[in-house]
Amino acid sequence: MSHLTHHKLNYSISTDPHKLDIEIIHRYLAEQSYWAAGIPRILLQKAIENSLCFGVYEGEQQVGFARVVTDRATFAYLCDVFILELHRGRGLSTWLMECIMADPELQGLRRFVLVTRDVHGLYQRYGFEPLANPASFMQIHVVDPYRKQAI
Repeated sequence: MSHLTHHKLNYSISTDPHKLDIEIIHRYLAEQSYWAAGIPRILLQKAIENSLCFGVYEGEQQVGFARVVTDRATFAYLCDVFILELHRGRGLSTWLMECIMADPELQGLRRFVLVTRDVHGLYQRYGFEPLANPASFMQIHVVDPYRKQAI
């Protein structure tokens, strides 16, 4: 599988997993996100290894991230999307979404889903919409799973 890199001004977006800075990603998700608070690093590493990941970089420094869980044929789940606060307001989340939606590995999918509590406007620009028939969806949702684990 080839890895894509996009460039814009001083920034780049890459799907090369070897460029990912796991420390930065883990620190943000475990300490600042509402959806993955407390996630163990080893669990995050496993999730990254089994996903299509998009790193956002200023030079060589990672400043953003998105992960897509997908079979690359019929289904994808977009998650763990973030831009570090210092780099927000520069259009990076919009550009990141453009790169994700244009990625050759994610074309022709039957279903592409995500869960968000506060950034609906961004995702709606790319065709995401509320579930047409929420009663058709079922889930097992463990609330705050990483904080309940014994240390």
